[in-house]
Parts: sequence; C-alpha cells; structure tokens
Amino acid sequence: MFNRSNTSPRSFTGSPSRRRLAAGALAAAATLVIAGCSSGSGDSGSSDPGTVAKGNFPAKVSTKFGEITVKKQPKRVVALGWGDAETALALGVQPVGASDWLNFGGDGVGPWAKGMYDKSPKKIGTLEPEYEKIAALQPDLILDTKSSGDQKRYETLSKIAPTVGVPKGGDQYLTDWQDQTEMVADALGLHAKGQELIKKTKAKFAATAKAHPEFKGKTITSGSLTSEGYGAYVRGSGRVDFLERLGFKNNPWVEKQGGNSFFISVARENVNKLDADLLVVEPIGLSASTITNDALFKKVPAVKAGHDVVFDLNSPSATAFATDSVLSVNYALDKVVPQFAKALKN
Repeated sequence: MFNRSNTSPRSFTGSPSRRRLAAGALAAAATLVIAGCSSGSGDSGSSDPGTVAKGNFPAKVSTKFGEITVKKQPKRVVALGWGDAETALALGVQPVGASDWLNFGGDGVGPWAKGMYDKSPKKIGTLEPEYEKIAALQPDLILDTKSSGDQKRYETLSKIAPTVGVPKGGDQYLTDWQDQTEMVADALGLHAKGQELIKKTKAKFAATAKAHPEFKGKTITSGSLTSEGYGAYVRGSGRVDFLERLGFKNNPWVEKQGGNSFFISVARENVNKLDADLLVVEPIGLSASTITNDALFKKVPAVKAGHDVVFDLNSPSATAFATDSVLSVNYALDKVVPQFAKALKN
C-alpha cells in the first residue's frame, strides 16, 4: 500500500493515502482560483522589507513540467513543498505563506530554522493546499519542489503564480535536499548561494563519515511504526539517502521488497527481517514505548544487542531525520549521528 503512486509522507502517520485525500480536493480546486487572479505582478505593498534576498533575473529552473522562467525578483513567495520554506529561509528569503508538514506549529519550521522569520507566514494546507488562501496572498512565486508531483496540483498552482514543481523523477516526495536547494536557489536568482550551501553541506557529510569509519559498509534499517504497522524505507527516501552518505548500506531484504516503492509495509511475522547492524525506528502517531515494549521488536537481534535507536515521537531528532532539507540534515548530522555511533558501540 505504500508506493510511489499512492503515498505521501503524511501517509506514514496512519492517515489516509494522498490519493484519497487529494483526488477530490484537486478536482474542486480548479474552480477555486479567483477569476482574474494575477500570476504575481510584483509587490502589492504588503511584503515586509528585507524578507527577500536580491538575486539575478530572469532565472530558469528545470522541472518535471518543463523549464520554468522567473522573470523578476519575487517579493511574495509561497512555499508549499516539504522543506521548501526552510530552504528559502536558508537562502535569506522569508515566505509569506508556507505549509507545515510536520505540524511544528509556530512558524511551521523545525528548531534548526527557529527565529529565521521576522513575521510568521500564513499556514497553507499540505496534501490539500488551500488554493483560495494561496491566491489571497498574491504570490509572485510558488515553491512546490518536494510534493506529490501531481499534474493537476501543478496546473492549479501555476494559474495563481509561476510555480516551481518537482524535478524529473521527484514524484511522491522523492526530491532530495540537494536538488531542492538547487531548484529553490535558482528560482530565487540565488544560484551561487545555493551552490555554496550544497558545497558546505556535502563537506559536512564527508567530514562526519570520515569521523565515523565504523559506519562504512554496515547494514542499516530505517523503519517506522504507525497505527497500520511496521514499515521500512527504501533507497530514494531522504532517510536512506542520509544514511548512505555516511557509509551505511541499506538492509538488502528491504531493498529487495521495495521494487518501485520507497517505503514498504512489514507484516508482524516479518519484523525480524528488520534486523541489521543498526536499526533505527520512528514512532509516527504513537509513543516510543509502543515500539520498545513490543515483544516481537525485542526479539530482533539488533535490539537484543542494543544496536537500535528508537526516536521519541516528534522529537527534534526524528523530525530532522524525516525532513531532509538543507537545514535539517545539518542539524541531524550534529544531533542524530552521535546516537547512531553510540548504538553501534553497545
């Protein structure tokens, strides 16, 4: 049930699949775009000074939907994709509207981006973006680089303002932090700044991997437990990408089950298949004790040996690991990696 054609990150919380949630919404949304709504004719006078970094224009961005041209400096940016708002903030741009995928509250970003807004953005829905609310913000650029990649979603948004959708192959939230940073930076006319962020982050990954040679070649399972049961992430997801950059090798059994999916459900009788040199599990919508008190989970060899990390529900470590933005991966390298190293030493 968890595959690229019907799964969003929020599906991992036990909520209905993206297809059921969004199909009706997208069909109805086309009629919601206010007649005569412009695609962003410049600042309406309500944007805050200093919220947009100066860039070079016109700017072009390659996406699944073709090459998008941003003709002039956007002054009112709406960030809808998973991690798009954080990426804009990392580049010095404060969106006027943004989606809060992990229900952080406040400004809708994790602690790694705390205090980066001068004025809180208007909150926009995630799986079902509120198109009238977006239009009312009079954006001149919409960022949706990590989302479902749904054609109707893109077409509806592009009627409101120039929209930078997912890259080719980025459907179903598979845009990684590097591609996301590059696309958002290019759309904002800040290519050089984006490249510098990418360079520094890749260097930090390399330095962290070098500092932990014990990670190299070790197998790892990145899993979760929701109300629907256990599951594990396959190569292509942000979590596995993060781990592989550190030298880990994803659980071969999980990879074999994945096929075209980036997340697999794991039946209780197969929980032992989650075994690896290191097992990392997130509770989603449940308490961590639901995992740690599970008799089957306790029998997994990695757990018996103490080579497991079970995140607390909605902890900064878990959300940083899940977000996969240029800011969150830097935070995770500082805060999450030490937990992995400790578990391996047990």
